[in-house]
Amino acid sequence: MKDKTLKNMSTKDLPDDCYVKHNVTYQTLSWLMIGEFTLGLPLNLSVLFIFIFRFKFWKNKSILLFNIVVADFLLVICLPVRIHNYQHGLRRSGENAVCKTMLFMLFLNRGASITFLITLTIDRYFNVVHLGRRNFVRRLKKSPAFSIIIWVLLLPLTVPTMLQKEGCCNSLGRVATPEEKVVDTLREVVFFSQILVPFVILVYCTVRIVQRLRKKTVGEKAKLRRAVWLVMSVAVVFSICFLPCAVGRAVLMWVRLMKYEEAEVSVVQVYDSLMVLSYTDCLLDPLVYCLSNTGFKNAYVSTFCPTFLQKRLKKNDVSSTTGTNTATTSAARKISLPLTNKGNALLPKV
Repeated sequence: MKDKTLKNMSTKDLPDDCYVKHNVTYQTLSWLMIGEFTLGLPLNLSVLFIFIFRFKFWKNKSILLFNIVVADFLLVICLPVRIHNYQHGLRRSGENAVCKTMLFMLFLNRGASITFLITLTIDRYFNVVHLGRRNFVRRLKKSPAFSIIIWVLLLPLTVPTMLQKEGCCNSLGRVATPEEKVVDTLREVVFFSQILVPFVILVYCTVRIVQRLRKKTVGEKAKLRRAVWLVMSVAVVFSICFLPCAVGRAVLMWVRLMKYEEAEVSVVQVYDSLMVLSYTDCLLDPLVYCLSNTGFKNAYVSTFCPTFLQKRLKKNDVSSTTGTNTATTSAARKISLPLTNKGNALLPKV
């Protein structure tokens, strides 16, 4: 009885839209997040261990990849709070400080993941499409100061979220003061620009990279297909983790502005479900970006995989790297295009 009273005291000031309307949906979402947390925590901890103690990312110039893993880890440690809220019929915590901390972490994680992802994509674009030209991104991605600057610049983007006084979702479209409308508008601008602008850059770079790779007629087709898969996987992960929640957010805003209160209940559930889908980013990033780096993959396999699996994976690597160097003629001169990650022009550099 005492616990129930304390719970009511902490949630009594929440607006009506903070309480779930269909408990079954949010119970299901909570179990999905439990699965993401159960898989994501050991995966990201093991990847961080390899990066720091085995791969030594600062020596292998994989600083951007390390920052992506850090951003994913920040997301993973936020999931238990979301799980607790959903299982107790709430869309956010009844404690305002906890709620704002969660929003801060989620906004910061999404911004960092997208920024470092796009930086790597631009680097791959120059390595493949503009081979031989000066690549300014290559120097930046090797600099720890550049990564620190990105994290610092992302902090102001979380300010509109911190200014939110109440409400579970953004209140744009609801009754609000002029000051609150300005804050809500800024929040929406940050949210959509954080996803849509990088998505346009990602699509352009990916299309150009794929076109460049398909023009190459020299070399084994299987390796060319693998190179195309690696660059397209970046766009696929982005489309799965970030684009759907942006579409869901846009639909939710439209429904609120049009005052479709009955439809809003269903749209909110869809939007929250898409946000849970976006949390799979913490699972896909280590698989797609980290394990595509040959040096990191070898360190990870030798540390965590059993002996028989290590031999099998090494056998596959040997067979896939046979005939690694091919030559192509461009502008009356020959350029060596190794198909492994070392000095690779075909496979994306990480």
